[in-house]
Amino acid sequence: MSIQKYFKRIRREDEEERRGEEERPQPVVSEDAGTTSQSTEGEAAGPSVVEAAAGPSVEAGAGPSVIQAAAGPSVVQAVADSKHRHSGWNPDWLKMPQFKNWLYLTQHGMFCRICRQHKPPIKKGPLKRAFIEVGILVFRKDYIERHIFSEPHQYSVKHQVSLASGYSVMQAFEPTFIMEHEAVIGGFKCLYWLVKNEIAHHTNYPKLLSLAQLLGCDYFEKLKVDQRNKYQSHRIVDEMLEILAEIVDSPILEEIRSSQAISLEVDETTDVSVNRQLDLHVRHLDKEGYVFNHFLDLVTLEDGKADSVVAAIKSVLQKKDLPVDRLYGLGTDGAAVMMGRLNGVAKQLTDSFPKLVSVACAAHRLALACKDASNAVRYMANFRNHLQELHLFFRNSANRSATLSAAATTLGLNDLKVKEVKDTRWLSQHLAVQNLQRNLPAVLAALAEEASTRKCPLAKGLYTFCATYRFVAALYLQADVLPHIAMLSKVFQRADVNFLHIKEQVPVTLVTLRRILEAGEPPLPGTFLARLHQDLDNPGGLGAFSIAGEEERIRRGHGILERPREDMWARFVRDVLKPYICSLESNIESRFQHIEVLGAFSVLGPKAVTSNDVTNISMLLTLANKFIPGQDATVIQEWTSYKQHVLEGTFKDKTQAEIMQLLASEKDEWAEIYPNLSLLSSAGLVIPVSSVNCEKDFSTMNRVKTDMRNRLKGEHLAACMRIAVSGPAPEAFPYTQALELFFNKPRRIKCSDKQCHLCTK
Repeated sequence: MSIQKYFKRIRREDEEERRGEEERPQPVVSEDAGTTSQSTEGEAAGPSVVEAAAGPSVEAGAGPSVIQAAAGPSVVQAVADSKHRHSGWNPDWLKMPQFKNWLYLTQHGMFCRICRQHKPPIKKGPLKRAFIEVGILVFRKDYIERHIFSEPHQYSVKHQVSLASGYSVMQAFEPTFIMEHEAVIGGFKCLYWLVKNEIAHHTNYPKLLSLAQLLGCDYFEKLKVDQRNKYQSHRIVDEMLEILAEIVDSPILEEIRSSQAISLEVDETTDVSVNRQLDLHVRHLDKEGYVFNHFLDLVTLEDGKADSVVAAIKSVLQKKDLPVDRLYGLGTDGAAVMMGRLNGVAKQLTDSFPKLVSVACAAHRLALACKDASNAVRYMANFRNHLQELHLFFRNSANRSATLSAAATTLGLNDLKVKEVKDTRWLSQHLAVQNLQRNLPAVLAALAEEASTRKCPLAKGLYTFCATYRFVAALYLQADVLPHIAMLSKVFQRADVNFLHIKEQVPVTLVTLRRILEAGEPPLPGTFLARLHQDLDNPGGLGAFSIAGEEERIRRGHGILERPREDMWARFVRDVLKPYICSLESNIESRFQHIEVLGAFSVLGPKAVTSNDVTNISMLLTLANKFIPGQDATVIQEWTSYKQHVLEGTFKDKTQAEIMQLLASEKDEWAEIYPNLSLLSSAGLVIPVSSVNCEKDFSTMNRVKTDMRNRLKGEHLAACMRIAVSGPAPEAFPYTQALELFFNKPRRIKCSDKQCHLCTK
């Protein structure tokens, strides 16, 4: 319903009311007592709800001059031009006790202050309600009195009274809609929205305020104290940004300080300004034993030496007041500066915090294992290089990309680009192989077109390498192998990954690789290799490119040797398939051998209670010596009792993750029954096995600090990242808290309320 129709309906109801005035009981209004009641013959008029809630009257409110200044000429002119006999704005209404604490006038009409503050829910009727969403321009006293008894107003009155604990009832109804405060809160909302959406805030903040004023937010004029103080300078915006970041960070730090176990993920990178940035991400447990991850801080380093990194980490721990006695884990990317045996970051921190366990990132280790496996087989290393050359060949030319697109359309294939292969992107080779395997006929057709029509030597060389049996077989082999590696990589990229995921997922991947290796001839059913020869014979696909015979030159210019397909397959299995999978398997096994401490956590699993007790006691002693020195006997005693719960009691048929979560929970009785096992479980859950959260922080940093914002640095860059990564949605942010922190310092902007507890500090 539009506003015009709404007011027409109200006027129509007023006409009907006046016609039946003699037949209805009239409201009895006592302006002296501040009461409004509906009385009939034989009934006395009782006190109004507002009077009962608000108590005795107090000093009168604003006079006509104030109203004219706030309402603007349009409303004043409307009041002057009113032709109704008993209607028109009356400044004395603000002196009446039943109206003064909630009624106010703007250029858009009359509003209810407490209803706009508490926003009563809409149960029925129009979405835009009078006195709340839209102002009333029909200045009649009976309209105002009618609002007193409306359901939304009664709802707001109850909530206002409930907020008045510690104050008098009249204080609860004191004016809360202060234009200056609303302007500051509106500024915080605009700034938070910009930072949360990773938009440049210094340049766009004044523009967003101008847009808000254009849309009708006139209270932003209150920010313009004078010509020099408009609260839009870089300095004031930076102060507001720091306040927002502090509000986001404070509850997170409180949770971390109360956690019984924490750990760090640390990684270093270079930003767009070629400054070294050290990212710190923290893992901690809540009271129920669940793991949470939070961005902690971003520190600019002078150099990348281990001493500088260690000093920066200790400085952040001290500044944030984190409990270093409960610091149990450190996750890094495995670089030499981090994991150096003599003077690395992990070695220095372990010397300072003896309970610390350092682990190299599982996702980085998996990527290195795949790279080493490819380099171990000469042809697979060459294959990987040609994938990158294919990407560069088509990416650097619009004409070549158009040729590839036309070939894909002609063959009815997916119009996809050739993907890039990069070591720093863990899934890039999988995506490149997956895309090329689906679109290989289109790629070969585009290369042949470039080689024949444009006489391109690079296209001819790529076509000669790709249009061979060995290349297609290697492509199909990687299409079978890499999805399992990619699945394992995605597991390691989860925020809550722990050592249990390595324990469970790595053996499964190794078994899958062995099945592909042991299948031999014929290949494993359902794989790409199983349909290799069928695709090579398909005239509508690869069969059109005569790949049936692999071309191998005996001597340059001295003929070509064509081998039977069975011989080519046997040679491919011998020279490529078996060496590649064996190398991949051995690299994964060597890089994912459980270090002593992480492997010892298996004693808390359900399988350990049925195994040899000598081995179990050895693992318990390993954990006790690391995390609870001097409690060896107590830990073994607790484990003996705990074992019965796993065999026959509460922990029966539960996984190790579920058991450790129950032991770590502070809300269950198990933490009191088995305090040492509870501490060991907490430490095992928070020890990170990857630094992927730091990689995600770097992605956020690259979106925040761009070429156009390359001067952003230090605390302000960290504040932007903190809000972008950990901040709540803009509609859920506590802006009132930001307002209070803003007025902790003296400000030139002052509100109209002389008794305001914020502005008078």
